[in-house]
Amino acid sequence: MSAATLPFVWITILGLLLAGLYGLMVLRNLFRLIVALQILVKGAILALVAAGHASGQIQVGQSLAVTVIVVDTVVAVVALALAIQVKRRVGTLDVRALSSLRG
Repeated sequence: MSAATLPFVWITILGLLLAGLYGLMVLRNLFRLIVALQILVKGAILALVAAGHASGQIQVGQSLAVTVIVVDTVVAVVALALAIQVKRRVGTLDVRALSSLRG
């Protein structure tokens, strides 16, 4: 990354993080919540790589990013599997409707 592209990268990171947080706060559909979480994590991954580049230790940033990608993939797969099971058993993916099931 050159010095000219660094502000663009940080603006992109901020945009991804804000879009992910907004999605987590506003959305009620489980599938859309998972997508919002994925957007948030992509911003965090980009921030790790950019921070590694800024500190001069790009290998550390990249290795942390790969670790986050692996963990994020596992979380996404488990969350999607749970959402599919919720849809099959309850018939809805609305978080508000699911919270009333606590009884």
